[in-house]
Amino acid sequence: IVILGGGPAGLSAAIYAARAGLSPVVVAPAFGGQLQGKGVDVENFPGVLEAFLQATGPGLVARMRRQAAAFNATMVSDAAVRVDVSRSPFTITLDEAEAQTTADGVDSPNDTVSEPLLAGEHEYRGRGVSSCATCDGYLYRGKDVVVVGGGDSAAEEARRKLCARRHHSVHQALLLARTSRSVTMIVRRGALRASRALATRVLEHPNIAVEWNVTVDRFEGNADGLRRAICRRATKDGGSGQGAAADAELSVRASAAFVSIGHEPNTGLLRGQLGTF
Repeated sequence: IVILGGGPAGLSAAIYAARAGLSPVVVAPAFGGQLQGKGVDVENFPGVLEAFLQATGPGLVARMRRQAAAFNATMVSDAAVRVDVSRSPFTITLDEAEAQTTADGVDSPNDTVSEPLLAGEHEYRGRGVSSCATCDGYLYRGKDVVVVGGGDSAAEEARRKLCARRHHSVHQALLLARTSRSVTMIVRRGALRASRALATRVLEHPNIAVEWNVTVDRFEGNADGLRRAICRRATKDGGSGQGAAADAELSVRASAAFVSIGHEPNTGLLRGQLGTF
């Protein structure tokens, strides 16, 4: 069996498959997996305490890889570029030198955070920039944070893929308001696209402020992490905010920024081959 993806789901599948007497091969880039991008300490994973070593995302993945290897799972540091499941054994084509392998089964449980679009987003990932308030919000308790979304990319993603995602940034703001000193929502349009009930809760919350018709240009900080989001208001005609009619730059102080960029399931390799894709 070949497992595409080297995060917690893929490595769990490898451990169970190996213990079941199969011969699992885990195919994943060495840098892959959402957890690999968690440079800060991971506090919400079961069994992880401060006394544990390697409690960062990469550290946890390394421990999982060692556990899977102890049961004779094979690790291949590469990415799959094509999968043919039209006949058995299935054929998986890898990126390096177009190498091919065959398998009686394929498991593809992973997904990827969408590519960073904002200047400084990658630089401060794990040092203030996050896509998961549930995962990282507690790390910034008592501090000022921003949520990017509420009417732009998160809403467009919702219509295209999953209706529930239109509420993602609003849910993040409400969750963060429980522990943060202040939450500033950066909303590209002049209204929230969440349900009326959720929007009302946000607008009436004393710890949440909304900046309307504003886009984030970049994130800035220092060696200690994120310090501010540099924003710009849109022009009255809906332009980019860079013309003469644009407002001056808006600097929003923040120790953390939660960007509603969504996740892209890595199922494109199987598109058109299975009924569910």
